[in-house]
Amino acid sequence: MSSAPEAEPGVIRVRSHHCVAVTIDRLQGLLKQRGLLIFAHIDFSGDAARAGLQMRAEQLLIFGNPKAGTPLMVAAPTAGLDLPLKALVWEDGDGGTWIAYNDPQYLIRRHGLAPALGANLAAVVPLLEQAARPYENPR
Repeated sequence: MSSAPEAEPGVIRVRSHHCVAVTIDRLQGLLKQRGLLIFAHIDFSGDAARAGLQMRAEQLLIFGNPKAGTPLMVAAPTAGLDLPLKALVWEDGDGGTWIAYNDPQYLIRRHGLAPALGANLAAVVPLLEQAARPYENPR
């Protein structure tokens, strides 16, 4: 996966091989397969269209697992500002699709959490990356 060099500190960007709708659908499926809860699915571009405005495709998933997130919020209540986790998927000006999410290590540093708690956040990174990958060819 390639990260965009212009990404903000603490934000990881991964280029997707799929359009926004397919990337979101793939990610939702992967998260649900792993037992994570989808708390919200916000279609920013759909909401903009309903308001008579135009924007490129952009959607946000808010998801998590209380077993993983609760220990972080117990250790540092301010972690609740960044939990549940979020994945933003959007189309850029060239028609490319990107997924962005908070770097787990950034969240650990931001809230002064024990480094060991990073595993609670990092467990979803492979799912985010998998949602962006091309379809695998069955052999």
